[in-house]
Amino acid sequence: MARERISVYEGKHLSISYDRARCIHAAECGRGSRVLFDVSKDPWCDPDLVTADEAIKIVERCPSGALSYVPNDDADVEKAPESNGVWVNPHGPLYVRGDIDLETKEGRVAAVRVALCRCGQSSIKPYCDGSHEKAKFRDAGPVDTDPEGEPPGGGKLSINLADRGPLLLKGPHTLHAGSGRPAKHAEKNALCRCGQSKNKPFCDGSHKDAGFTG
Repeated sequence: MARERISVYEGKHLSISYDRARCIHAAECGRGSRVLFDVSKDPWCDPDLVTADEAIKIVERCPSGALSYVPNDDADVEKAPESNGVWVNPHGPLYVRGDIDLETKEGRVAAVRVALCRCGQSSIKPYCDGSHEKAKFRDAGPVDTDPEGEPPGGGKLSINLADRGPLLLKGPHTLHAGSGRPAKHAEKNALCRCGQSKNKPFCDGSHKDAGFTG
């Protein structure tokens, strides 16, 4: 991961990191607090303009994980939610929140919030970089199932990259359709990341004919 793409804004109580390559402009930060994040100023982020609790709350809204925080005292770092969830964002990425162990080209990464490419065009796969907009990727995110049984408990959600193929999820999680509704409780899933599947968000093998190399 290139260091120059990451900016760190230090405050008295915590520091906020911003990975500009992973920002998909969901605008949760600016709309959450135009005091903490103000693009008309340089620097655009000043953690000392709000309380530490408010800064944490706003940063944790970021669905892509482009924003993160590190307390400067003995306070806890961000904790994973009690259960893992995967949300199909209409015409956009997969939002994942949970106790995530993610395979990347740079090695395995522990995370609690990520946005993963499903259009096949991102330059920083497996992360989304917003390329779905330029590529005019279209998929509203329907899932033709309803969840069966009880929601899965907590635990590690391992996400691996099949060679030139799908995202391979292993671990308890709930898949949510583009409408937001829970659609499937699962321990395993193979989710399309080439953008060509006819059964999105699931992989149907289309990556082979598409020559996907991500």
